[in-house]
Amino acid sequence: MSFTASARPLAGTLRHEIDVNERHTIITDEPAKLGGTDSGPAPHELLPAMVAACVSTMVTLYARRHGWPVEGVRADVAYEAESTPRRIAVRLHLPDSLSAEQVERLRRVAGTCPVRRAFEAGFAFEEDLVLDAPVPEPARAA
Repeated sequence: MSFTASARPLAGTLRHEIDVNERHTIITDEPAKLGGTDSGPAPHELLPAMVAACVSTMVTLYARRHGWPVEGVRADVAYEAESTPRRIAVRLHLPDSLSAEQVERLRRVAGTCPVRRAFEAGFAFEEDLVLDAPVPEPARAA
């Protein structure tokens, strides 16, 4: 399965509109100290958000499938961008009404998050530079 994303700056700013799979739009921006307006998360801030959403979704899907009550599930993710290797810490909050077996199973399910598995497997990057011709201005009526 292949996923796509395309980003373009908005009106010469550091705000970017990202089209995801031609179905969804995400806006990113940089903090004011870097020249942005802080009107959206910076691109690197999406990384812990992506992991948190993936873990929480996997746990919720599994629990729902088994009829387990998981109201209040929350995944908190801290991303340490300055360390080598980079560090991601996940803290999964589960309701205390679950049995020890259910908690253990959901802990293991959280580890199956596809985003986590992608990070653990590593990436190979391919980059192409495309020089697009300028779009001609429309002819003006005299």
